[in-house]
Parts: sequence; C-alpha cells; structure tokens
Amino acid sequence: MSPTNQTDAIHAINAIDATDAIDAIDAIHAIDATSPARWYAVRTKSRHEKLVRERLAGQGIEQFLPTVKRRSQWKDRKKEIEVPLFSGYCFARFAWENRLSVQKTYGVANIVGNGHGPEPVPDEEIDGIRLLIRSKLVYDAHPYLQQGAPVEVIRGPLQGVRGVLIRKASRYRLVLAIHLIQHAAAVEIDSSDVVPIA
Repeated sequence: MSPTNQTDAIHAINAIDATDAIDAIDAIHAIDATSPARWYAVRTKSRHEKLVRERLAGQGIEQFLPTVKRRSQWKDRKKEIEVPLFSGYCFARFAWENRLSVQKTYGVANIVGNGHGPEPVPDEEIDGIRLLIRSKLVYDAHPYLQQGAPVEVIRGPLQGVRGVLIRKASRYRLVLAIHLIQHAAAVEIDSSDVVPIA
C-alpha cells in the first residue's frame, strides 16, 4: 500500500471510529434520559386495591399487592378470604416518565410521597415484605413502629431481611415496615435467628 493510500485508510478508520463514538455517546444519553424503574406506593380508593393491581398488570406495569388470609363470618357461614395487608395501598414499579399511566388507572387516588411529590419505596423494604409473603410463616399487619432494636435475620426463610425486633409477652416478633406509608407487618421469630444492626 502506498503512503497516500495508508493515510487515506487511517482517515477512513478514524472517521468510522468517530461515528461509532458519537453513536455510543448518543446511546448513553438516551439511557440517561429515561430513569430506572423504581417501586412506588400507590394509594387506592377504598376497597379498590385488587382492581388497581389487575389494571396495572393489564397495562404491563409490575405491581405488588401484599395480602393476608383472614376468616370472615357471614350470617350463614365462615369463609377464609384474602385481604390487602396494607389497606388502601398497592405497589407499582415503573420509570418516572410512565407515571401518568399509573395515575390515570381507574381506582388510583395518588402516588404516595413527601411534601415535595411522589417518593420511591426502597427496594429492600419491598423485598422484605415479598419474602415474608412467600414464606410459610404466619404474619399479619402490625402498627407502625419507630422504636425497637433494628435487626437482620441470619437464618431461616427470612434470611437477609432487616426489621425491628420487639417482644410481645414471652415471644419475639420481627416487624417489617414500609416507612413511606407508615404501615408494617409482623411475624413471630426466634431471637437466636437475628443479629443487631449497628
């Protein structure tokens, strides 16, 4: 190859590299322009939690409605029914840009947040409740706590979950909270299965 052809080839390669670099930068900006999907607490109209869950799922939006089984008594019979663990709330995972489709869903009152707007729920809190629901342990709603010993479960079906350890009579309970909506769930646990968190 002659020196002129070599120079032309190097310029052509550099032009291709520059085009690829610009395309790569554009792709990075496009990724940055869309926020990652986060969990949000969605406040529902009264007794619309299951309807909201179904409608969000129908739109392809990841949703989570923690439930608990309770015995209900009618005039003529008793029946075990599944009710929301946190009455009036469903959780949805979506990118912030897609919030309008969630807000417009029939049965949704609003997306929960602080005084400055909607606020995401930490993944660890959702993961802890999901793990509790999937376990075979008996659990139920619990009043929201701000005090107690923060602990992490070191063995058993809830291993890795963080919560608050409280003592009720002679038994210990692990309380898992969703701080944003100030609701919690509790499960009995052996005190030897947890360690304090510093």
